[in-house]
Amino acid sequence: MFWWICRSKMPELPEVETVVRTLRPAVVGRRILNAEFTGLRVLIGSARKTANALAGRKIVAVERHGKFISIRLDRGFLVIHLGMTGRLLIDGALSKWTHAIFTLDRGSLLYEDPRQFGRIEYGEELPARVAALGPEPLEVTLEEFAQRLKLRSSPVKAVLLNQAVVRGVGNIYADEALFRAGVHPKRVAASLRADRVERIYRSMQQVLTEAIESRGSSVSNYVDAEGCQGSFQTAHRVYQRTGEPCVNCGTGIKRIVLAQRGTHFCPKCQK
Repeated sequence: MFWWICRSKMPELPEVETVVRTLRPAVVGRRILNAEFTGLRVLIGSARKTANALAGRKIVAVERHGKFISIRLDRGFLVIHLGMTGRLLIDGALSKWTHAIFTLDRGSLLYEDPRQFGRIEYGEELPARVAALGPEPLEVTLEEFAQRLKLRSSPVKAVLLNQAVVRGVGNIYADEALFRAGVHPKRVAASLRADRVERIYRSMQQVLTEAIESRGSSVSNYVDAEGCQGSFQTAHRVYQRTGEPCVNCGTGIKRIVLAQRGTHFCPKCQK
């Protein structure tokens, strides 16, 4: 049995949620007998101290915190960010890209990462940078969401990508939410009327929920635990559809660069 994820763009909330839901039944209740780190670029902290701290620890829960995977132990937290090409494998085969090996009392958990942009960190508490992230977009209230947007003078697309505002939303789902809300990505967040803020809020929660139900978007080579692709990419209305007709009005989808990210929108439907 193995689990892996590999994609050329950073996994977002629905993909990481799928990771967590797949890992949870496989590793919760297992005990870490030994940890070995062979790629020190991905590890934050000392390999020896981290391995010593993990030895004998029981996995109590696997949770998602924005785009981070938090493996809660009977003492401390093992926090993993997949970066661009990180993948976790249950009982997988070793490869030249294997950078961490966690031997469990039944089976093993491997971390692979060809580009090594991911990060692994152990601590007694959640890392400060993780704990300081904004609220979960599926849990934040409309009132708090509106207040957070009101304080931002940046384009609304950039604000949705800001993990201090809400955690876990990335490029795909920001584009899709703004399209459904009918809001142009360059609109200044603080200037948005209350009805537009509510439309963004409802659309954000709707698109994230639908994407989780579809096990994420396979825009590259992302697959789930059974080796099956996510299917939400078939429901994308603007993301990576540059030049294709808008599903609502037929106008060609436009792509611009905003906040250093490719941004897709309909110039007619989104004002």
